[in-house]
Amino acid sequence: MKRVRALIAVLVPLLVSGMAMAQSPVEITSDQTVMNDAAREVVFTGDVVVVHPNVTVWAPKVIATYGEGGTTDIKTFVATGGNVRLKTKDQDATGEHAVYTPADQLLRLTGNVRVVNASGTVNAAELVVNLATSVSTFTNSGGGRVTGVFTSQ
Repeated sequence: MKRVRALIAVLVPLLVSGMAMAQSPVEITSDQTVMNDAAREVVFTGDVVVVHPNVTVWAPKVIATYGEGGTTDIKTFVATGGNVRLKTKDQDATGEHAVYTPADQLLRLTGNVRVVNASGTVNAAELVVNLATSVSTFTNSGGGRVTGVFTSQ
């Protein structure tokens, strides 16, 4: 359990800082971008790449919803499409769907989740990280089990 926490402790702050898209410049490329001010959302589709100094996110589709403060007031960041990847200098996480909500400080990565770093790999159906409490929870459904392989250094 200690190694799982160590694995996530490095990954999550970097991911969230990138997904919150605040304070640091963020470069987003996609095949198509649609900004809908009435709905307060920006939808990026087609080989989306989000590059932040601390994390790079790849996904078929990314939707950022924002509040009255405009695009710097991010309410949710959703990466979907079945092939979502979040990579930092030391970590690589994949899944089918990622959601970050700054208001409750929750990061959810779901669907065949795999988190890899130099000390090991964890596989699960879902990873939920509560940044307010620093608690990371891997779960599986349908009687499946969370699995991990760790190497000593």
